Amino acid sequence: MSPSEYTKDRRNCMGQQRRRALITGAAGQDGSYLTELLLNKGYQVSAMVRLGTSQNLENLRPAMEGPYSPNLSLLQGDMMSSESLLKVVRTALPDEVYNLAAISYMPYSWQCPTLTMDVNGAGVTRLLEAVRSVNPSARFYQASSSEMFGHSGADGQDETTTFRPVHPYGAAKLAGHWAAVNFREQYRMHISCGILFNHESPRRSRLFLTRKVTRYAACVSLHLAREKLVLWTLDPVRDWGFSGDYVRAMWLMLQQDRPGDYCIGSGKGHTVGDFVRMAFEFIGAENWREHITLNPPENFVVDKRANFVCKSTTARDVLGFVPEYDLNSLVKMMVENDILDIHNTLRTARMAMR
Repeated sequence: MSPSEYTKDRRNCMGQQRRRALITGAAGQDGSYLTELLLNKGYQVSAMVRLGTSQNLENLRPAMEGPYSPNLSLLQGDMMSSESLLKVVRTALPDEVYNLAAISYMPYSWQCPTLTMDVNGAGVTRLLEAVRSVNPSARFYQASSSEMFGHSGADGQDETTTFRPVHPYGAAKLAGHWAAVNFREQYRMHISCGILFNHESPRRSRLFLTRKVTRYAACVSLHLAREKLVLWTLDPVRDWGFSGDYVRAMWLMLQQDRPGDYCIGSGKGHTVGDFVRMAFEFIGAENWREHITLNPPENFVVDKRANFVCKSTTARDVLGFVPEYDLNSLVKMMVENDILDIHNTLRTARMAMR
């Protein structure tokens, strides 16, 4: 049965009632794209953001100001509080839950490993228990990560590859992943895990390597770069895709009759150097190596085993999922967005000085 037929069957089962979705981590890169996708499909969306913070909601602005904004509700919640999550689930009463809340910046996990485990690991269990107590028939998506593979030593990874994380972020994500699998098996809940490989967008935080590169390339194109871009290495291989593509795979997982785990990626590996080269080629700077300097931390060694390339056969065959954007299109999109953003920032600054 095709994904469209699954969707039709689910709508018939639910009649004309608008489906309700709860998205945690909704203000992040993936959460904001998923919010827009579900609103466009006619969902009533409850978007959970961090409790007690002045979190930047810029990523959610298109959804909050779009034509379907009446179907969007913002809820505050805390992944470290069972009481908070229970209140959120009771308020949203979701048919589908998408857990995207996480501490997602890997280097930060070394600074705060306990907090990372509490949010990315135990937090998943808290949310699963809240959903089970309110509506165990709700379908649940868990955002797992290719970083769980770590030093698996595999030449490409799929759903059968051994997990061997090498940092607190990967270990915490694996804890959350196994919590989801355990609840699925123990309670027969419809829980699917998306093991997503690297995915980026113009909404990616500037803390991340890819956004640092595209932002710097934009500065070079506008003659605003004063210093070279400092990187650790150009060697690691990653499988990059567009976040706006990958949220479609999340949705497709919850439209299946049976839950499961799916590796989501492009199936193509590129080095960090490839990513940098593409960004500079887009702005016409073929001498890109002149703009960067390599300055790895002391005792830094590139581990050739930590190369991630997705074997996405299951997602293609079962979900019918094929990414629309290749890496070159993604890099172009990100650089163009950064050029426009810098233009707008400069214009705003000039107007403020008048």
